[in-house]
Amino acid sequence: MTETDTMSTRLNLCISKPNGINYSETFIDSQINLLPGNKKVVYGGFFPLFGHQKTYLIKSRTNLIEYLIRKRIFHQKEIRVRTKAFAKYLAENKIQVVLAEYGLTGALIRESCEIAHVPMVIHFHGFDAHVRSVTDEYANLYKKAFAYADKIIAVSKPMRQSLIELGAPPEKVLLIPYGVDASLFTQCRPSENPLVFLAVARFAEKKSPLSTLSAFAKVLEQFPQAKLKMAGIGPLWEQAKLMAKSLGISSNVCFLGVQTPFQVAALMRTSRVFVQHSVIAPGGDSEGTPNSILEAAASCLPVISTFHAGIPEAVLDQVTGLLVKEHDIDAMVSCMCRLAADPELCDKMGLAARRHIELNYQLAIQIGKLAAVLIAVGLRDLGTLDK
Repeated sequence: MTETDTMSTRLNLCISKPNGINYSETFIDSQINLLPGNKKVVYGGFFPLFGHQKTYLIKSRTNLIEYLIRKRIFHQKEIRVRTKAFAKYLAENKIQVVLAEYGLTGALIRESCEIAHVPMVIHFHGFDAHVRSVTDEYANLYKKAFAYADKIIAVSKPMRQSLIELGAPPEKVLLIPYGVDASLFTQCRPSENPLVFLAVARFAEKKSPLSTLSAFAKVLEQFPQAKLKMAGIGPLWEQAKLMAKSLGISSNVCFLGVQTPFQVAALMRTSRVFVQHSVIAPGGDSEGTPNSILEAAASCLPVISTFHAGIPEAVLDQVTGLLVKEHDIDAMVSCMCRLAADPELCDKMGLAARRHIELNYQLAIQIGKLAAVLIAVGLRDLGTLDK
């Protein structure tokens, strides 16, 4: 057993995440499953409401009522009764470091960590670094959280720059992209699959599913046998179905809804090309590094996407896939038709995509980088680790 392994078993880690279960947060689930140490997961909002035993962090009924009044009626962000409750939880469980999933979580729980004298690492994921209404509303709390946090994790180079522009000290902001377990995704030969374009994403503005539908409608003019399979749900789901109907392409589009990880892997094994037209949403929302793109590449699928956020790092244009400017539907049509007409190019790009994932986005390696940060922060009194 290495020194790192020995130290990791002594780490008391608390992971604070907003949602109990969320099908689109597989990256957080991977961290919970694979990070080392004695882990306690708290959840129930950007400020956690429930502890690891699924009981309220606020034990007193009177205090719980006060919290609900201050939150739901007065819309307060800094609520002393819940701050003290979480600080007590951290102390009672001898937590040595807190991993705050999302910037809003870090902003809200910072005071509890400070009261309990527990260091904090904040992991940003996307909207929390980019949506203007969010960053404006939380500007003061972000400033305090940036000052207190030992380290701040960004998942792409553009996100790291955005966080620095928001006031995060550059020396604290580390770049650790998501990873994917390539062994869970069987390498396929796209050329042997039917002409299926696959999209796996929430039906949200920054994923721009309507752009994908617009492009696909034009692709059908040249390749009428093509199919588009869209997995996921979201606020634009009904609008997307109406759009497909209005374009007269409903018979060629399958809206699959939420799919399990195993179902997603099966879809990727039987598709020709992965498509996702990510954009900066009107409110400023942006991607980090889309996990589904990493999974598609691990499956040997060529990816058609946009020059957006961390995507150009994950998809090497003209090598592992094809990238277009945001909102350039005609360019996306051209790329889709190019790969539809050249199955051998799909195979070539798919193999290059798999190699790129194996070299740069292996889940175990990326989780290992995050673990090293948490161990160094949580157990710094026992010695430092090489970063």
